[in-house]
Amino acid sequence: MAIGIAQKSPEAFRTISEVATDLDVPQHVLRFWETKFAQVKPMKRGGGRRYYRPEDVDLLRGIRSLLYVDGLTIKGVQKLLREQGVRYVAEFGRKEISLMRDAAPVMEPGSNVHPFPRTNAAQVTDVTPAQRERLEALLTELMDLKERLQAAKRRQISS
Repeated sequence: MAIGIAQKSPEAFRTISEVATDLDVPQHVLRFWETKFAQVKPMKRGGGRRYYRPEDVDLLRGIRSLLYVDGLTIKGVQKLLREQGVRYVAEFGRKEISLMRDAAPVMEPGSNVHPFPRTNAAQVTDVTPAQRERLEALLTELMDLKERLQAAKRRQISS
């Protein structure tokens, strides 16, 4: 989360720059989403400057999560918004935030210890055989996805 946003009250309105930073998407993507999702309606003040309410940011975070994390298409998210409503979609963004908070390591101020020290598989001893099997399956899946992405990039470059 950006420093400017963290210092603001949770009820404060956000600029497009702050929201783009918070959601890690370019500003033009937020403007594009406004054209695709009628439910995204930031307030516009003089000069067309956008101001997002907290509920707008929740909705955008939910849209982002559904598109980028869950892999839905724009039409799929539009359908969810139509059938389930804004609150339902916004909840996906709230879940993503709570997952990030739960997964974030707590570091003492001034600590120079990396929160995720690198280890190799041989060093990990406190994992059950079932957990190890699941981790190995996930690693295999990730490696396969990496190969697919690299192949897609090569095709894109060559065309």
